[in-house]
Amino acid sequence: MLIKCKKQRKNIIVLAFVSILLILLSYSIFNIVLWVSDGDRTNKQISNIAEIINKSGVDFDKLKNINADTKGWLKVHGTNIDYPFLQANDNNFYLTHSFDKSVNQAGWLFLDYRNDIDNLDKNTIIYAHARIDGTMFGSMKNVLGQDWYSNKDNHIIKIYSEKQETKWGVFSVYRIKTTDDYIQTSFNSTDDFKSFLGLISNRSIHNFNNPTGNNDKILTLSTCYNDTEKIVLHAKLISIK
Repeated sequence: MLIKCKKQRKNIIVLAFVSILLILLSYSIFNIVLWVSDGDRTNKQISNIAEIINKSGVDFDKLKNINADTKGWLKVHGTNIDYPFLQANDNNFYLTHSFDKSVNQAGWLFLDYRNDIDNLDKNTIIYAHARIDGTMFGSMKNVLGQDWYSNKDNHIIKIYSEKQETKWGVFSVYRIKTTDDYIQTSFNSTDDFKSFLGLISNRSIHNFNNPTGNNDKILTLSTCYNDTEKIVLHAKLISIK
């Protein structure tokens, strides 16, 4: 009888273990299917937007017909980043919603809710997920490489809005443990801003020979490198037209 009870307990443990494995496997398969589905829908939206742009340039009226939250268009040379960006009332919505506001874990590029793209703060910030397929900010890892750095054309970033076109010169790129010390948008004093510029400039893995000063306005691009690290790029405003 004792042997039978032990055997039953062993069978229960094995059954429980197998059940847990099946649940974990099902969850993993679900996430993979969801990731692929989100990626397909994101790529379809990118293609639809590309058709609009190819025919008419950056037509903000057409983009806003799809999503009134459209604020501008970001182009980073040497990467796949050539997309419109959005802005919500917080920094969470477009982490899980696509350009047409549909739920999508790929998210979309978005401007920090505290910023105004046509009335620039000292630090203007754009975020996006780093997708494995290279969409959104998935190709931003390129900026860490020597090939990207060696091509000086890559050091100029362009942003188009309804009112103006701005050019920005990159002065710092780096990988860092997740922190929020680089996403401050305004500063209490020139000394605070000077300290901030020193902090983010000294982190750069490349020497851009592009010094910054207290009168500068800067652009920050931020994305995940992995679960614990970010890739960050900073550029200073060169021109507005």
